[in-house]
Amino acid sequence: MFRPKLPTMPQPTGTVTPPAVIEPTIITPGTPAMSPAPVAPAPVPTRPTVQLTPGTALALVGGGTAVVLVVGAVLVSMLLAVAITAVSVAVCAVVLRSLLASDAKRR
Repeated sequence: MFRPKLPTMPQPTGTVTPPAVIEPTIITPGTPAMSPAPVAPAPVPTRPTVQLTPGTALALVGGGTAVVLVVGAVLVSMLLAVAITAVSVAVCAVVLRSLLASDAKRR
């Protein structure tokens, strides 16, 4: 029950091809190397350029404004969470200090 069950490796199926025999090539020194053929320049893409109409520009501005407002709201809420946490920690510290000081005065 507590021993892991290890899977068995499956055996290969199908025909196994023998490795190919590589024959060395004969290199004759003194043969001049051929220069590569000149490469033709790449064709200019025929995609149309993006044109901004007043409607798309307004949509882009509206989308950007929405993103800025959402990010700003998230950042402000995080700042408020940190500030509230800091105030609560400070209040706890003051209460603990006063409790410890009053306990020391009684003795």
